[in-house]
Amino acid sequence: MRRGRAPAFLLGGGAALLLSLLWMPTLLPVASRLLLLPRALLSMASGSPPAQPSSASGSAYVPGSVSAAFVTCPNEKVAKEIARAVVEKRLAACVNLVPQITSIYEWKGKIEEDSEVLMMIKTQSSLVPALTDFVRSVHPYEVAEVIALPVEQGNSPYLQWVRQVTESVSDSSAAPLG
Repeated sequence: MRRGRAPAFLLGGGAALLLSLLWMPTLLPVASRLLLLPRALLSMASGSPPAQPSSASGSAYVPGSVSAAFVTCPNEKVAKEIARAVVEKRLAACVNLVPQITSIYEWKGKIEEDSEVLMMIKTQSSLVPALTDFVRSVHPYEVAEVIALPVEQGNSPYLQWVRQVTESVSDSSAAPLG
C-alpha cells in the first residue's frame, strides 16, 4: 500500500510576502537571539562576558515605534496618487508600490478575484490612525484595506530616518490633515 503525501499549497509572491511579514515579528526576536548564541558560547568558554551589540548612531530604536502599513489599490495610478499625498503630508517617510498582486476575497456574499497594487507604507506607529483616516478619505474602495504591523527590529539608521521625516506631523497631531 502506497502512502499519500499531504497536499502542498503554493503561494503567489504577494501572499508569500504578506505571510512572511505577518510571521516576521514572531520570528525576528528568536532569530536574533540564535545569531548571538555562538558569541555567548565563545565568551563562556573564554571566561569573559559577552559583548553587547551597540547602536551605530548612539540612540537606540524603540521597538514598535515605526510601523509598516499595507494598503491595496485598484491600479497604479490610484496607488501613486495616494503614495505621493501621504509622503507630502509627512504621514509616511516612504511608500513602496508592489504591482500586479492578486487578491481573492469574499465581498457581499460573492467570492471576488482582482488584480491590485500593494502599497507598503513606512510611518511612525503614532501616525497610523491619521494615515488610516486620510487613506479612507481619498481611496476609491467602499472599504479600504489599511492594516499596520509594528516594526520590532531593523536597520536603526533607516528606522530613525522614518521617525525624523514624519516627526513634524507627530508633534502637531492636533492639526487637521485634510
